[in-house]
Amino acid sequence: MPQTVVRPESPTVPEGPAHSPWPALWAMVLGFFMILVDSTIVAVATPAIMVALDADVNGVVWVTSAYLLAYAVPLLITGRLGDRYGPRRLYLVGLAVFTLASLWCGLTVTIGALIVARVVQGLGASMLTPQTMAVITRTFPAASRGQAMALWGATAGVAILVGPILGGVLTDGPGWEWIFFVNVPVGIIGLILAIRLVPRLETHSHSFDWLGVALSAIGMFLLVFGVQEGESYDWGTIAGPISIASLIIAGLVVLGIFVWWQSRNEREPLLPLGLFRDRNFSLANAGISAVGCAFTAMAFPLMLYAQAVHGLSPTQAALLLAPMAVISGALAPVAGRLTDRLHPRWLTSFGVLTSSASLFWLASIMAPETKTWQLLLPMALMGIGSPFLWAPLGATATRNLPMAAAGAGSGVYNTTRQVGAVLGSAGIAVIMEARLSTNLPGMPTGGGAIQQAGGTMPPAIADGFAAAMAESMLLPACVLLAGVFAVIFFERPGHQTA
Repeated sequence: MPQTVVRPESPTVPEGPAHSPWPALWAMVLGFFMILVDSTIVAVATPAIMVALDADVNGVVWVTSAYLLAYAVPLLITGRLGDRYGPRRLYLVGLAVFTLASLWCGLTVTIGALIVARVVQGLGASMLTPQTMAVITRTFPAASRGQAMALWGATAGVAILVGPILGGVLTDGPGWEWIFFVNVPVGIIGLILAIRLVPRLETHSHSFDWLGVALSAIGMFLLVFGVQEGESYDWGTIAGPISIASLIIAGLVVLGIFVWWQSRNEREPLLPLGLFRDRNFSLANAGISAVGCAFTAMAFPLMLYAQAVHGLSPTQAALLLAPMAVISGALAPVAGRLTDRLHPRWLTSFGVLTSSASLFWLASIMAPETKTWQLLLPMALMGIGSPFLWAPLGATATRNLPMAAAGAGSGVYNTTRQVGAVLGSAGIAVIMEARLSTNLPGMPTGGGAIQQAGGTMPPAIADGFAAAMAESMLLPACVLLAGVFAVIFFERPGHQTA
């Protein structure tokens, strides 16, 4: 195997106590927060986009799925690019691409154009995300990394919760386009801060597995397209010999070939399977995949239920998540301190079980006659559980990574989180359409139907629509519940047993 060449990215930043890693982390957190907000901000604007661009449920969910897919697939290579060219450089390029693509999104006038612009946005996001975890891993000592990961985890958790709230305010105010335009000034500020505060770290020369990139991209696209479009084609034939089943099977086969190729690649595989020899790294990846799936999926049925059945405005609907955001943010520092001291098994099990219970509770009460305050209670419970997911999972995954593998490891971890989110977005689209077809046979699901429905649904339609959304909520609840079977097998980290 070729030797890895380590060389400083000129000029290097002096090391020592006077050079705290915290300012750089705070600067990068701003960009990280912005791209994660964009993972969920579309959910609350879904009805408005459906009306403005005359899209159906499946089409508007593709606005999120396309972003998440373009975000997830390149993460394995962008983490390695950060090692090769420096995390600072990749972060700046990614943030610039993301900011410009946000402007493009806001200027689109068709659903197809918006989906294309979101793909470019996702590519920018994929360049900068792994660099945040790589900087944490390379600048913070293992024994105190939990506090840094608490900030990273709190950013992820709060962004996923705040996104819909911000989306509601902007959609009700200047319009849905501003959920994208708002990224432009924030992106410019983020670029200035990163240029000033993020250090230049040493780089590591790597070879790049472009065949692995192609296999993973093709496999993921075929799988996600087959799952999300299945209901549209009645799970049958698309054209000629191409069917939904054949696409899904082909996607799984290509992903299988990808894994086989990674095991056979004697240079530097895109997915370093050796990282998975560490039990905690493997289990943390499984756990964060379940979390990404559930948190992405739950927003769509909740926002449609709140606006179409209860007639809430986008802002009012988004404020249903306020208890979750406030409590999660308040408990994040506590979760960070406990992450450095307690066994990750207990923290993550508590977070998974509590968050899953909140979704089951929510599904049980989503009916037309439910009072708004009743919906706030399970949201508050989720706010208690979610801080004990993000920081403990991230810190547990990265504690044992060697410095030279920081970029690759963070790329794998972020990839599994985003793959979970992609599958959650695709899966919830299928479930919602299927349950709407069952509970309200013959009812159109396009923007016109949603526009006519909000606040004026006849009781028979409202009952069926609410039931469909409640039944859809069971998907993320069950995915989280399954996640507990990963986290209960965590080992105690080495720094706690030393």
